Amino acid sequence: MNEGIRQICRSMVDYLTGQGVHAAAAWPAALRGEQKTALAVISLRGCQAGPAGFQDYLGERYDRESGRWSEWYGRRARLTFGLDIYAPEGGDEQMIQVEFDALAGALILGGPEDLHVEGFSCGQTAFDPDSRRLMRPVQAVCEACLCAAARTEGAFTDFKLRGVIKP
Repeated sequence: MNEGIRQICRSMVDYLTGQGVHAAAAWPAALRGEQKTALAVISLRGCQAGPAGFQDYLGERYDRESGRWSEWYGRRARLTFGLDIYAPEGGDEQMIQVEFDALAGALILGGPEDLHVEGFSCGQTAFDPDSRRLMRPVQAVCEACLCAAARTEGAFTDFKLRGVIKP
């Protein structure tokens, strides 16, 4: 997985955890056996990107680490996150509802820095045979700018997440 994408998911996990939501970017098998509370499992389900400036050019920035100037390009992106909530084995729908309420409260506050939450939705809680747990599918759509630096030879380095103006 691209480091920029990993960072986007990590940003959402860190924000939700800071707001009191039990969240993880991946769901390791070891954590499943120890799970005592409902858990929001974060994934990036989709990304639609469009232009942010003329030919995506944003200007030049000085990189202190390398001591060089680099050109920055970017695109406005609409990111779709999966924030599926899983109950622990033997858990009930009430546990999922409590976690969803905390998740909804965190998303209503606006989301992590550099991500603007446009909206979120959820489905019905149902038994997931793959995990052998109750699960409620949740999805959030966010807006951001994805920026990448171009080296002098024209190759792009990894992209970074940059915020948009929050209304």
